[in-house]
Amino acid sequence: MSALLGVQQISKSFRGLKALANVSFEIQPNTIAALIGPNGAGKTTLFNIIAGAQTADRGAIVFDGRRIDGLRPDQICHLGIARTFQIVKTFAGLTVLDNVVIGALDRCARVKEACEHADAILDAVGLGPKRNLASAVLTLPDRKLLELARALATRPKLLLLDEVLSGLRPAECDRVLELLRGIAEREGISLILIEHVMRAVMALAHTVIVLHHGEVIAQGAPSDIVRHPAVLDCYLGAEIGDNDAGNL
Repeated sequence: MSALLGVQQISKSFRGLKALANVSFEIQPNTIAALIGPNGAGKTTLFNIIAGAQTADRGAIVFDGRRIDGLRPDQICHLGIARTFQIVKTFAGLTVLDNVVIGALDRCARVKEACEHADAILDAVGLGPKRNLASAVLTLPDRKLLELARALATRPKLLLLDEVLSGLRPAECDRVLELLRGIAEREGISLILIEHVMRAVMALAHTVIVLHHGEVIAQGAPSDIVRHPAVLDCYLGAEIGDNDAGNL
């Protein structure tokens, strides 16, 4: 099976500071992957490069058989990659529905069609009753759902989720995890999550990629990653403690 996404020897520096160094991995279709690592490991920079917001110094990004590095973000979105942001970025002056319509217009030729598509997505993520509210009045959990809905409105093949669970209570995390699992299963959308909530990573991800100082130091099934010596040393040991690894 051909990979949906191929990240090939990606390197990026900012004024001499190395953010990514020869990062390579593949994501297969119908896969949920987690990208983990300490703060400053290069995770969001990698998302920015995949989505076209930044340009790599070296390397290539291949999506669905096509090289996409160098394309604009709107072109990459139209090809089937959507993303959310660590700091939620909704259009505060617009209603919940209009926020999602903006995403839907990437695929829908008419506003009426975009509104119908946006309405269906809002119902699917649980925001249907709030469709006519101004997005500025939403709580953080609802703003995160709104950003997810807007990304889904573009009908992606691959969804990049940057700390979508950050700031949520455990019960809210569980609801979002169930929603993401359903999206992946029903729609056949592949997911890559940047996430620090290891309970969520273990529950959702098929494969885990670990970045440290801009380099991939491990990749594999969650059950293997939590026992990987290098990962425990640089990241998980501080997050969960060695004695807890076997309980995740």
